[in-house]
Amino acid sequence: MEKKASKREITRTRAVQNNLFACRLLRRICPSLVVHQGIMQFLGYFEWLFYSAFFMRYVINSLENGDSFGTIMTFVVIVAVVMCFMNFYERVLVGYVFPVSEAKVNKGLYTKLFRKSRNVELECFENSDFYDKYTLAMEHADQRLMTTVQDVFKTVFGAIASVCAFAFMYQVDKISVLFILFPIIGNFVFNRKLSHIDYARNKDMAPHNRRIAYINRVMYLPEYAKEMRLTDVFSLMRRQYREAITGLADVTRKYTKRAMVLHWMYVMFTFTFIFEGLLIYGAYRTLVSNSMTLAELAVITSMMVSTTWILIGFTESLTSLFKNGLFIEYLRTFLEYKEKIPEDSAGADPGTEIQSIEFRDVSFSYKDKEVLSHLNMEFRGGKTYALVGHNGAGKTTLIKLLLRFYDPTSGQIFMNGRDIREYDLKKYRALFATAFQDHRMFSMSVLDNVVMGEAIPEEEKEQRVCEALRLSGAYDKVMSLPKGIQTTLTHEFDDEGAVLSGGEFQKIVVARAFVKECPFKIFDEPSSALDPIAEATLFDNIYDTCADHTLVFISHRLSSVQNADWVYLLSDGTVKEAGTHRMLMDRKGLYADMYTKQAKNYLAISGDGLSADDKERPDPDGGFGFEDGGEWA
Repeated sequence: MEKKASKREITRTRAVQNNLFACRLLRRICPSLVVHQGIMQFLGYFEWLFYSAFFMRYVINSLENGDSFGTIMTFVVIVAVVMCFMNFYERVLVGYVFPVSEAKVNKGLYTKLFRKSRNVELECFENSDFYDKYTLAMEHADQRLMTTVQDVFKTVFGAIASVCAFAFMYQVDKISVLFILFPIIGNFVFNRKLSHIDYARNKDMAPHNRRIAYINRVMYLPEYAKEMRLTDVFSLMRRQYREAITGLADVTRKYTKRAMVLHWMYVMFTFTFIFEGLLIYGAYRTLVSNSMTLAELAVITSMMVSTTWILIGFTESLTSLFKNGLFIEYLRTFLEYKEKIPEDSAGADPGTEIQSIEFRDVSFSYKDKEVLSHLNMEFRGGKTYALVGHNGAGKTTLIKLLLRFYDPTSGQIFMNGRDIREYDLKKYRALFATAFQDHRMFSMSVLDNVVMGEAIPEEEKEQRVCEALRLSGAYDKVMSLPKGIQTTLTHEFDDEGAVLSGGEFQKIVVARAFVKECPFKIFDEPSSALDPIAEATLFDNIYDTCADHTLVFISHRLSSVQNADWVYLLSDGTVKEAGTHRMLMDRKGLYADMYTKQAKNYLAISGDGLSADDKERPDPDGGFGFEDGGEWA
């Protein structure tokens, strides 16, 4: 995101532009709502001005001039009928048109937001600044968008109504216009100062409110329940809660006196001075100097009330517009963001086969930190590859580049001799099945969590899901659930949903890769949460099932890479060693050293009292064993 978009404050010009953007956006989604909203705000201000500036004056003048009762009543009835129609129109808007339109806006706006979030590159979600703005843009976006447009019309018609009110009062009595200065001062001076105090107070309260919200959340979340009962951490939480409450009280006291004075001044200038002052002035002109008619007195007193509330509404809507400007900034910045790797990017058809994938001098930096440096490697179709190395070596980043979640900072990645950036992104990614270590379960059925929306014929879906669950080792557990593969996972929306262990969840993730028909399959630490027996069975199934596929897996347990056709050892963001397991062991380099050290964690050393049979038997945790007179297999 651009730096200017990350600022917490925006200029007034930008705020105006953002509000106009909101109007254009809402007009594209639901033009009728914009029209009806504008008409409704116009009628509201028209009604205020009509009654105070024209209706009262006409009736009183008619009575003073001796007009017939029938003439006056005809006028009143006509006005009543017109106002009834206006009121009926407003009720139809509020009771039917607006609710229907709001549903349409909700659907249209969130469709745009979801499409955008689906289309931006993965980097955006790993960028905290972008993600913060994304969540702020999504929060009650439809309601805030409609409120913004409503405030735009309130401001526009409020300004027009204010000018008209000034003109009417000036026409009746030039001096009476001076009294309008009081609510102007009250709203634009004292109310503005009150807004600044509210902003400063809320800002100072924010850390304490966050602490209170955190404690409230901790007290009901299940993942904290055990610690709350097994330790005395509750006393610490209670102390922090009390400190936060005390902090809120201190902040309140800090601003209370000044806020009280300003609020008193606001009320006096906005209401008291104009109401009392104008009444005294009008009464003097009418009763003492006889320089004002009763009709004129009725008009200026009625206009006094209308003008005051018109100014208040205008001021509040104007203030709201600038507040909404920041929200619209988030929304606008998100919607106008130009994707680096758009998910809907078109390109050449990659076909359905992968003969080779080649990394040529690939480097990649994330937030100015180099993660991969001049990396070269190749995956040939139908072969099995293992990526090994310490945490932070760049293995997962390499997979993200392969899947085009990112593009290399320099260098190129080729598939079948062609730069992968030239392919249609969706068709290219459809060639890969993945099982990531940092998996996520969705609050859906087991079947849907395995299929993940893949286009599988309905008559084949259950059979293929069951077979994938058998291969991953999750079938028996899933079938023991109340509804089998139709059981909902998590308790998010179903109290009878299943919450499985980490190992069972991991097996379901692995089943996703088994169920998908594609030429290239990737397993990222597929056995990290499994016991040794389940791990051995899983790898046997992976090797057997993926014999005709290109297979890449990442594993920290080097015992699982022995059967790979080729092993790449990554360190410091590049390939340090490559070869078969035997070649790398014979080289006695970094791979052999890591393998040997890891093996020692699983095997007892000579002299530990174990029998020879025990020493030759593979360790259940690592699967290591002696072969050929004591060499590591």
